[in-house]
Amino acid sequence: MKKRILFTGGAGKAGRHVVPWLINAGYEVHNLDLTPLDSPGVTNLIVDITDSGQVYNALTMHRDFADLDHGRGVEPYDAVVHFAAIPRILIKPDNETFRVNTMGTYNVVEAAVKLGVRKIIVASSETTYGVCFAEGHRDFHQFPLDEDYDVNPMDSYGLSKVLNEKTARAFAERSGADIYALRIGNVIEPHEYADFPRYFADPEIRKRIAWSYIDARDLGQIVHLCIGKDGLGYQVFNAANDTVSANTPSRELAARYYPNVPFTREIGEFEGLLSNRKIREVLGFKEEHDWRNYVTV
Repeated sequence: MKKRILFTGGAGKAGRHVVPWLINAGYEVHNLDLTPLDSPGVTNLIVDITDSGQVYNALTMHRDFADLDHGRGVEPYDAVVHFAAIPRILIKPDNETFRVNTMGTYNVVEAAVKLGVRKIIVASSETTYGVCFAEGHRDFHQFPLDEDYDVNPMDSYGLSKVLNEKTARAFAERSGADIYALRIGNVIEPHEYADFPRYFADPEIRKRIAWSYIDARDLGQIVHLCIGKDGLGYQVFNAANDTVSANTPSRELAARYYPNVPFTREIGEFEGLLSNRKIREVLGFKEEHDWRNYVTV
């Protein structure tokens, strides 16, 4: 029997690639969003995640008319994947970004846990590392950026993601459910590789994100691996590809743009400064979409 996945935010930049990836991998996916995702195999429900009643109802409703036929009532979900959010600063007022992202996450995780879902995956962000939306230039504490870093953003979006990680941890502690937070790097859709030569010519464009990226399709693989890996309790994983999104070596980039930031270990020549070592070692992630497959240097 196919695993049933409730996915929030499937119509967003990442979701519109991750959801089809999961469907192609054999999952049943039901998308909750303010905008339906028009993609084969997915079912949709228009839901405001900041309304806890709507979220509870969504988790206890049939997906579509066909579910009425078996007469067994509403079937439970095997996992909840929560991507819905205001995706960055400067779209909504700061307080609204913080409200939607934190209350939405609380509502989704609370409903899932209280309705017995034992696997929840929450989208966090590389903005938690505090530089992406910082005021002026700000150094990272250290390279590479790994999951036990002292995250300290100053913006409403990054702060909302830090709080969401704490929310996830609190519910994992009280329930014993597996709740994994993904600190997602800059999401790259297939057509966006056309922009990479411009990034190579001017690496400063991607300085604030430490030249991180995650191919949207590789993010689908990461979500799949999270769904399949049980028993880890609360975890944070960086979701990034193996290398920097630059044709300049990683140490050279750091020396040029972050000369005062120390390295805590040796790294490979082009190894990502947003480290994905944990997802490779714990989840078995193997990237399939290195930018070099799509960009001629």
